[in-house]
Amino acid sequence: MDAEAKRAVLVLTLNLRDEGNEAKRVFHPSLPEVRAEPNPEPRFLLPTAPRPAPAGTPTPPLLPHFRIPLRPPGSTSGPRYRKLRPGAVERSGLLKVRDRSFQLRQNLYLVGFGKAVLGMAAAAEELLGQHLVQGVISVPKGIRAAMEHAGKQEMLLKPHSRVQVFEGAEDNLPDRDALRAAVAIRQLAEGLTADDLLLVLISGGGSALLPAPIPPVTLEEKQTLTKLLAARGANIQELNTIRKALSQLKGGGLAQAAYPAQVVSLILSDVVGDPVEVIASGPTVASVHSVQDCLHILNHYGLRAALPRSVKTVLAQSDSDPHGPHSCGHVLNVIIGSNALALAEAQRQAEALGYRAVVLSAAIQGDVKSVARFYGLLTRVAGAHLTLPVTGASVEEEAQLWELAAELQLPDLQLKEALEAVAGAGGPVCLLAGGEPTVQLQGSGKGGRNQELALRVGAELGQQPLGPLEVLFLSGGTDGQDGPTEAAGAWVVPELTSQAATEGLDVAAFLSRNDSHTFFRCFRGGAHLLHTGLTGTNVMDAHLLFLRPR
Repeated sequence: MDAEAKRAVLVLTLNLRDEGNEAKRVFHPSLPEVRAEPNPEPRFLLPTAPRPAPAGTPTPPLLPHFRIPLRPPGSTSGPRYRKLRPGAVERSGLLKVRDRSFQLRQNLYLVGFGKAVLGMAAAAEELLGQHLVQGVISVPKGIRAAMEHAGKQEMLLKPHSRVQVFEGAEDNLPDRDALRAAVAIRQLAEGLTADDLLLVLISGGGSALLPAPIPPVTLEEKQTLTKLLAARGANIQELNTIRKALSQLKGGGLAQAAYPAQVVSLILSDVVGDPVEVIASGPTVASVHSVQDCLHILNHYGLRAALPRSVKTVLAQSDSDPHGPHSCGHVLNVIIGSNALALAEAQRQAEALGYRAVVLSAAIQGDVKSVARFYGLLTRVAGAHLTLPVTGASVEEEAQLWELAAELQLPDLQLKEALEAVAGAGGPVCLLAGGEPTVQLQGSGKGGRNQELALRVGAELGQQPLGPLEVLFLSGGTDGQDGPTEAAGAWVVPELTSQAATEGLDVAAFLSRNDSHTFFRCFRGGAHLLHTGLTGTNVMDAHLLFLRPR
């Protein structure tokens, strides 16, 4: 990698925050029916960069520092975001969302939970404050201090806000502080009447911030079971199925508690495919899972025999829908932001910086080892397409790539289109993807799925020469916190393994302990880590693969 690219990487930060007015932009234009006005040049997701160079300038460095403006896919001109203003509420007091209208007359209540909810609540109160009676939100521990330190006043509630803030779920794990928040949210919901409207703000991290186990299950028992499932490779859908079965508020429990009030949920998705019943374990979506579904998951991961008596009691007492009727006719659920939107903006910004950019998938999931193997094969196959006729594509490796893609079952994978685009690029390429792989814990090390994925991809890239090709792979969490660490993720190059060896670091040994964070802290003084602090948003992870012929 040349000196220019190295300098670029050294100052790279995964800046998922914005330069201003974040609080007004958390309501994405996925809500076109809500009146909004233009906002100048906002930026929302992914690494910072200098502005695009004029035409005719040299080829961009391998890894640019680019901001990702968030605007609707397909938008080619005009404002890059639209902020909500008081005009969203008509003078008659009607709030319009999608094709529904809600009468406001000092009858509005607000609850929220998730990593992006602080800014969402600030925006909602500014817009609807004259009608807001009371609110309660549950947000990550330390997020207010982080926003203040970053100078993001727009992400903060005003001093005399009617919204009570609870901070908890340190390191993304439910705790007593989050439990107190859940109790306050449940009490608010249960006190509503048919004349009231409950606005629910939901984003990634909401499950940990809304723990309300059904007695006699304790928070510690539920947390232990969730940890065991995650450690054995359970995906987010499986984890949330168990969480819902043991929760008073998840799986439609919050909607049930708020009945007969009308409920509007605005949701930032951190789940592949944006299923509203899975995001934050679906507190405003009636559960369709049965006890048998739970038992099947527990059997699959060998945990049924080790269940605490309290969990067995709750499952035995539950039927297919422990929260009541399947219908939630009093609820409107709306997705207002997602990984696909972020990747679409990343693609546009990369193209503006001189890259041939292609979005592979917004649904990357599966075991992190298989995902890393996929990216390793993709690099070799795409690299061969990019550098032809200097190198030739291996028929065997391309067949392996397609076979692994089929095994991963990525429903929106654009592999053929990506390889065709690479073959015709003739210059630097940026392949983008997003999602949420899973890590099966085998050791007691410290890390997160982004750092683990990056380290495994680095090991894959170093297995054999890649020819006249520069390569860099980056994986980062859009919430700014990868697992129980202070890093958002990490980046790697094919020389990683050999460079680490010169420092006495054995990549394979760190991977065997799931100790990716310790590796990256030690390697080159932590220069390959992405540090952003809490960002105030969460739309899963972003994976960027940069290729450039030498």
